[in-house]
Amino acid sequence: MRGAAPVALMLCGTLAGCGQSAGEAAGDVPPPTAAAADPVTTVSAAPVRPRPAESPGSAELSEPSGPLGRAGGWRITTYYTALESLYGGRRKAVRGCTRFHCSHGKTPLGSYPEDFLTVVQMEGSGRLTGGPHRGRYLNWSHSVGFWLDDTTRDSRGRPLEPWASAAADRSVLARGRRFTIVDCGKDGNGRPIEGKVCAAFRKARWTVMDLFRPGYGGENHADVYIGEEKGSRLSESPFYTTLKGATLGPA
Repeated sequence: MRGAAPVALMLCGTLAGCGQSAGEAAGDVPPPTAAAADPVTTVSAAPVRPRPAESPGSAELSEPSGPLGRAGGWRITTYYTALESLYGGRRKAVRGCTRFHCSHGKTPLGSYPEDFLTVVQMEGSGRLTGGPHRGRYLNWSHSVGFWLDDTTRDSRGRPLEPWASAAADRSVLARGRRFTIVDCGKDGNGRPIEGKVCAAFRKARWTVMDLFRPGYGGENHADVYIGEEKGSRLSESPFYTTLKGATLGPA
């Protein structure tokens, strides 16, 4: 979920703090693919509009051998791309931009289920499955509004990479920093993370490609992108969760 807003589309509604505790949810998510070498959220929450690349921070230049930050001191949230066909509700017309480099456009973009639009505004992006724009993405951010695109975007304008793209506060993890989740900690309800879920998060290699807007990310918080919905809603999946008390290490 996005609510802690990175400077791209990332993080809950482009950005709000993201990932929610999945509790006993029983959904499923495609297994993580081999880690992409150079991915994204977030942003997520987020997530707020793609902008020119920034110079890499000094943290990118050296790789510590031990944990990143305090062991057991991280909160990891998740965000994803919604799939229009999985949502219902009254159809609502939206306006925005029909191209990537645009802001606060007023062009009609079509009508979509209200439930789908709600999720797009939380997670930052959704793939369209019907109508004249089928196959394209409806993206959203606080600073830009809605726009149609051919992909999801990180803050450098590149496609988000499932199980590889991440966002964090610049004071904690610099853009370009690669990391792994060494220990998953517990979920938002204080329960241990399910074995197969933790294994997927630990297997992935994440790269910080988005930064939270100042004041939104918080210390020791990272938001990770788990991909696009397939046959079921990711909000009902155990992979859409919060890892509290996690430990990170260099990738």
